[in-house]
Amino acid sequence: MEQQQDKRFVILDTETTGMPVAEGHRIIEIGCVEVVGRRLTGRHFHVYLQPDRDSDEGAINVHGITDAFLVGKPRFGDVAEEFFAFIQGATLVIHNAAFDVGFINNEFARIGQQDRADISQHCPILDTLMMARSRHPGQRNSLDALCKRYGIDNSGRELHGALLDSELLADVYLAMTGGQTSLSLAGDGAQGEDGQGSTGSEIRRITGRAAGKVIMASDEELEAHAERLAAIAKSAGGPAMWQALTEPTAS
Repeated sequence: MEQQQDKRFVILDTETTGMPVAEGHRIIEIGCVEVVGRRLTGRHFHVYLQPDRDSDEGAINVHGITDAFLVGKPRFGDVAEEFFAFIQGATLVIHNAAFDVGFINNEFARIGQQDRADISQHCPILDTLMMARSRHPGQRNSLDALCKRYGIDNSGRELHGALLDSELLADVYLAMTGGQTSLSLAGDGAQGEDGQGSTGSEIRRITGRAAGKVIMASDEELEAHAERLAAIAKSAGGPAMWQALTEPTAS
C-alpha cells in the first residue's frame, strides 16, 4: 500500500475570462502548489495566459487581471506540456472542481490533445467544496469562509489570484483533514518527533485548535458496555461486530 508520506497532491486554481466555458471563455491564470506527505514542498507551477479574447468586466472585478496585462503572455499550448508534467499522477485538490476541470479539459481539447481532454483520467480529483458542504452543511463554504473558520490568514486576498488561492486552499485542505491520524508533520503516520504521536503544538498549528482531552471510560461504563455487547450477541445469535473486530476468538 502506498504510504501517506509518499502521496503527492497538487492544489490547483485557475482564473478565467468569465463563465461559462461553453460560451468560449478561457483560462488566463493557472496556479498550483505541491504537497507531499502533508507538507508543502515549495514546488509550484504558475503562469498567466493570453486567451485571445477579452475578459468580462465582472471577471476583471474579481481577479483584477486586465486584457492589457495579458498581451504578450504565452498561450496555453505553449505551456501545456510543462503543466501536464507537473500535475500528472498527482491527486488534484480543487475548490469547486467542476469549474476548473471543465476549463482545463477545454484548453487541452482546443490544442488537439484529446487524450488529455478529460484530466480526471490522469489525476484523481478531490473537490474541497464538496468536502466542506459535507462537513459544514448549511454554512458558507467559500474559500474566504473556510479560511475564517479554520483560522487561516487570508488578509492579503483583496482579489482572487490562482497562485495565492492555491496556497490558501492547501492550508484549508490540511486543516479540514487534520483530524485524520495521518496528519503528522514528522512524516511517519501519526508519530511526532519523539515517536509518541503528534504533539499538541503541532495540532494547534495545523488546525487552529488545541488537542482534545482523552477521557477514559470508567469501570461502570466498561461493565455496561460489556453487558450491551452480550445482549446484542444473544439477540443476533453470534458475536457483535465490535467483538468480532476486537476479540477474534470470541464465540
